[in-house]
Amino acid sequence: MNVLIVEDDRALARELGIFLYNEHYYCDFARTGREASEKLFVNEYDFVLLDLGLPDQDGLQLLAQARQERNQKASIIILSARGSVDDRINGLNLGADDYLPKPYSLLELGSRMQAVTRRKHGVVLDKLAFGGFVLSLGDRSLRHSETLLDVTRKEFELLHYLLLHRGKVLTRLQLSEHIWGNTINDSADHDSNYINVHVKNLRKKLAQQDPATEWVETVRGIGYRLRLEANPDLTT
Repeated sequence: MNVLIVEDDRALARELGIFLYNEHYYCDFARTGREASEKLFVNEYDFVLLDLGLPDQDGLQLLAQARQERNQKASIIILSARGSVDDRINGLNLGADDYLPKPYSLLELGSRMQAVTRRKHGVVLDKLAFGGFVLSLGDRSLRHSETLLDVTRKEFELLHYLLLHRGKVLTRLQLSEHIWGNTINDSADHDSNYINVHVKNLRKKLAQQDPATEWVETVRGIGYRLRLEANPDLTT
């Protein structure tokens, strides 16, 4: 998943970016309201971590703007030294998904981001099941019955993203942005066959355990989707 960190404190933004990278997120950065507005206009993010005390704009204005433009579906968490009740209420009323006052624990932030993702996609636990497969977010494993599948980081993230959007067609641009972290500013080649290669490899590993089902479907000219039968039931 990709994250836009809107923070004018370079050291704090860097520390946050390193932590999130190690948690398998891809980060983009903006230090001002203007820079964030430009990125939100052209890119689509899974998360926006928003500081309210920007040098050129109140973060609450940026939040309201984001909710009216391309990133309406992005999960927005406010990270701010402004921790008054009024600021929290205003932030949540304007569409923030959570509010974490500074200073905060990075581990707590990571847990809150996972909780926001679960709520957004209607998942209670950190395991997603489909067919005889179980994708575990805790230890980042994929199992079929008792068999542990050897999947790469990208294959795991590709399957996870498809599961969260089960039954929906995801375009190559969406997969490129959300899994590879490529934004338009990076001049990503969304027609590159690297997505095809990862899909092909993932299909092959799933088919070795379930040869009767092609779980990842190609929608010609658009992208891919996980079969609708792939319902992420809760597992124990």
